[in-house]
Amino acid sequence: MQPFFAQRFAKVEPSFIREILKVAMNPDVISFAGGLPNPAFFPNEALATASVKVLQNNGNSALQYSATEGFAPLREYIADRYFKQYGMKVSPNNILITNGSQQALDLLGKVLVDEGDKLIIEEPGYLGAIQALSVYQPQFQGVALNEDGLDLNELDRLLAEPDHARVLYGVTNFQNPTGLSYSLENREAIADRLVKHNMLMIEDNPYGELRFEGEHLPPIGKMAPDNVVLLGSFSKVVVPSFRLGWMLMPDWLCQKITIAKQASDLHTNGFVQQVLHSYLQDHDLDEHIERIRTVYGRQKVAMEKALLKYCPGIEFTRPEGGMFLWLKLPKHINAMELFDSAIKENVAFVPGQPFYVRPDILNTARLSYAGADEATIEEGIKRLGRVISQAL
Repeated sequence: MQPFFAQRFAKVEPSFIREILKVAMNPDVISFAGGLPNPAFFPNEALATASVKVLQNNGNSALQYSATEGFAPLREYIADRYFKQYGMKVSPNNILITNGSQQALDLLGKVLVDEGDKLIIEEPGYLGAIQALSVYQPQFQGVALNEDGLDLNELDRLLAEPDHARVLYGVTNFQNPTGLSYSLENREAIADRLVKHNMLMIEDNPYGELRFEGEHLPPIGKMAPDNVVLLGSFSKVVVPSFRLGWMLMPDWLCQKITIAKQASDLHTNGFVQQVLHSYLQDHDLDEHIERIRTVYGRQKVAMEKALLKYCPGIEFTRPEGGMFLWLKLPKHINAMELFDSAIKENVAFVPGQPFYVRPDILNTARLSYAGADEATIEEGIKRLGRVISQAL
């Protein structure tokens, strides 16, 4: 049946993490593999109340087809939050509600990427972005992600090419998979290059609210608003199953993206948008997020302490927020092979290789501390330490 498939799908791989999660679903396995929010913080009762309220007060409109751009009051809420957090004066007209950040990536690929176009991506980079954008067959160009952000020397080398990339993708806060964040100086330097070289950055920010150390930094989109599309999501701070994300776009991009959205699904679930907005109107989102941050912060510290205790000498990142940290193993250890050994010890992680567009780096791994309590984290890292010791 091969002749039926489009050429553009020839090199698009299934999500490696989704395949791993199938293995890690065994209840005996302690899993640090999934990038899943902790369900203990899902506001079940409050969302049930909001659902009833929407049906009783706005049932006909909530169950009808709705605007492609999204529920206007929800877009206004997002715009107000940008002003509250970063002093950014943005119009709700520049915000489009999407089925999670993943659909935003797909829409941007449709509108911006032709086959063979160069596309710069941080490395290691978010696997979901690599998968979504791969459909449009770009020529990925990886730029190393350092402790303070993108390697500017590598970026400048690529921008010196006469036909340099026009699109750059990055996660600036508590990046997936490393947990690293771009420094203020790195953000400013990137903003300058975007303007100078007439580039567009897709600045993905699903984890920015989950800071438990340090100070919030302004997005690159504030520094170069005409050269950045900002992506956001409610999945990590309210619930993931609603699949509600958004794009904040410059004026020149809005019409094309809206047309692409219409062609894709007409609009994101209107009822769920109204339920979420009702919940946000009746509850303090910042208080809810603070509870998440407090627990994730303790779990991150627990994982760091356990790594120092049971995996001495292994390098790892020290994130100030988010859900992940990143291991760098000795060069002779293949994390793919280590995963097989870890599963036998009933502990799971994500090997780092799929996060690279240059897949010759085999000795890295991603761990998530979001879904396990401190005692479980210690036991899981203890098991992982035994596996690493055997590999050494």
